[in-house]
Amino acid sequence: MNTARPIRVLVAKVGLDGHDRGAKVIATALRDAGMEVIYTGLRQTPEMVVTAALQEDVDAIGISILSGAHMTVFPKVIGLMKEKGLEDVLLTGGGIIPEADMNTLHELGVGKLFAPGSPMQDIVTYIREWVQEKRPF
Repeated sequence: MNTARPIRVLVAKVGLDGHDRGAKVIATALRDAGMEVIYTGLRQTPEMVVTAALQEDVDAIGISILSGAHMTVFPKVIGLMKEKGLEDVLLTGGGIIPEADMNTLHELGVGKLFAPGSPMQDIVTYIREWVQEKRPF
């Protein structure tokens, strides 16, 4: 990949979901793949995530969600992203999300969502290819 700078990814945990091991594993895998990772920590609001993404000039936002609130969190984040002009930033994530919900979220503009156990290389490749196609720099 011949980019002028590393891909920047914000990894976030939104709401009261206190399980962050998966988010930390993803953050480490992305960093090991040469990406610059900003991990926001636990209990973020959608507003905090989008504000941080704007301030950090990220290429992608990855939300890890295991609480079952994905049908609230992702639409709120994508709405705020559109409001703030971040339509060229990938919103992706993962967790316990039924396939039907993944399809609905995708129709709203959310990128690919990954279930627990997804190979790290699949996530890295997806982010890399999306950024190369949509955010050439």
